[in-house]
Amino acid sequence: MGLNTWLRRRRLPAGLRPALAGNERVVAWAPVGDGALVATNLGLWLPAAEPPQPRCGWHTINKVTWSSPLLTLTTAAEVPADGPDPETRYTAVADLPPVAFRLAAPGQLPEQVRQRVNRSVAFTTQHQLPGGGAVRVVARRVSGVDGLTWVVRYQDGADPTDPEVAKITAELVDLAATGLAAPL
Repeated sequence: MGLNTWLRRRRLPAGLRPALAGNERVVAWAPVGDGALVATNLGLWLPAAEPPQPRCGWHTINKVTWSSPLLTLTTAAEVPADGPDPETRYTAVADLPPVAFRLAAPGQLPEQVRQRVNRSVAFTTQHQLPGGGAVRVVARRVSGVDGLTWVVRYQDGADPTDPEVAKITAELVDLAATGLAAPL
């Protein structure tokens, strides 16, 4: 049996197994320090010095790069935005600082992470905003949730608290959602 076959078939030790949800299954993992990065059908479990171990849903990972031996993740956090009304269909997010993990025995983890992050993106487009800046409109698939979740990322100094920016953003999201709902 070759090394690649052994790495694919290795079992996650019980001591490194996160507290999985009932419908969650491990698809790949790699040791990291005293812990492990564990990819499941619902997201990526990050190693933690103390429980509880955090899981990032695939839809919260904005960027992933693999340059052996480093797997670098950029996740998103919700930011305040002045939506036009409480029924706003989108959530505004911003990138958190990238976090790199050194993987001595990556196995299938980098490939699984990239595939699952890419599959979570159903639609993406970027628009320049009047007065400067830009907004990226993204429809994401969220594991266990029917339909699409709409997120926006403001870029190049766009002010998400500006009511005019919020109004234009809502219109762009509505246009994108309408376009996706159109019959093929």
